[in-house]
Amino acid sequence: MRFNRMLLSTTLVIVALVVQVTVLARLQLPGAVPDLMLLVVLGLAFVYGHVSGAFIGFGAGLLADLAPPADHAAGRYALVLCLIGYLAGLAKPENGQLRSATGPMVVVVAAALGSTMLYAGVGALVGDTSARHVGIGGLLFTSALYDLLLAPFVVPLIMALARRAENDPLADSQSGGADVATGWMSSGTGLRIGNQRGGLRLKAARSRAAKAGRIKGVKRL
Repeated sequence: MRFNRMLLSTTLVIVALVVQVTVLARLQLPGAVPDLMLLVVLGLAFVYGHVSGAFIGFGAGLLADLAPPADHAAGRYALVLCLIGYLAGLAKPENGQLRSATGPMVVVVAAALGSTMLYAGVGALVGDTSARHVGIGGLLFTSALYDLLLAPFVVPLIMALARRAENDPLADSQSGGADVATGWMSSGTGLRIGNQRGGLRLKAARSRAAKAGRIKGVKRL
């Protein structure tokens, strides 16, 4: 991994962990807690690929395992996010540009469900049966729902930052995270929507010019 990848990934993971522990975990939402760490790993894996995604996922999970108030064996969440980061990196677009939001959203839901099941499964192997008492069905539903609602605001921004750190030409063609998020939620890319808006403005300008020409012609008559 390059130095800029390591620096950006470390910074984003630490920020996500702080927000996860200090804000999201205190919301007292029913069921699961929105997994911001998972979404950060997914966003970076979509840009960096499966190998970097696995390393980032392992590091993020290990940091979450060691951060207080950790109540489980160290390495448990690291294994889960390592697998998720690797598999998500396999879904990286060949040209680096997302054609539709459908694919990434499916990956987000699958990652939310898979991480919850893997975490519960690994816990069962080491004697942690807390998932049974809480209800695995409710955890699966709420984790997928919360991550799906949070993903359009997090994953596109993470991808935009990762591309800028890589000096990716795609990042220069998109005006920051807001346009990327707009493209995500509109089932397209920020670049295409920007072109559409530019085309609409150009058509409007031509229409106004044509109307002005007709008015002047009437006045000359």
